[in-house]
Amino acid sequence: MSEQLIARNRKAFHDYEILERFEAGIVLKGTEVKSIRDHKVNLKDSYAQVQQGELWLRNCHISPYSHGTDANHDPTRPRKLLMHRREIARLAGKIVRRGFTLVPLAVYFKDGKVKVEVALARGKHTHDKRETERKKAVERDIQTELKGR
Repeated sequence: MSEQLIARNRKAFHDYEILERFEAGIVLKGTEVKSIRDHKVNLKDSYAQVQQGELWLRNCHISPYSHGTDANHDPTRPRKLLMHRREIARLAGKIVRRGFTLVPLAVYFKDGKVKVEVALARGKHTHDKRETERKKAVERDIQTELKGR
């Protein structure tokens, strides 16, 4: 299996506590695939949503293809994510009952097809973010101290 990472949502790891990860296919138009090959994807404010038993990716910005014609795509249109019906139903139940969110973490090519890594996540509070930063700083200091010896 060859995977080629295209875009990663770094902000998601800062803003959310990641609980479970899933791989989903995505329905795209031709010019969108070409833009993705050029690494013109931004996942910063995007999220996934279950609507009528289907999974949709919202606010994902895929820039219009530079060599496209007037038939170019809308950059922030909702895109359908492809997962098994049972998985979608299970995710929908967790989102409704426990107040979780579906956040896209990465976009990558896998065997010539575009895949999206989606995570079931819980939002962090400000004090949780500060604590995470503190832990990272301590870990960094320990690593530099060990390197120096």
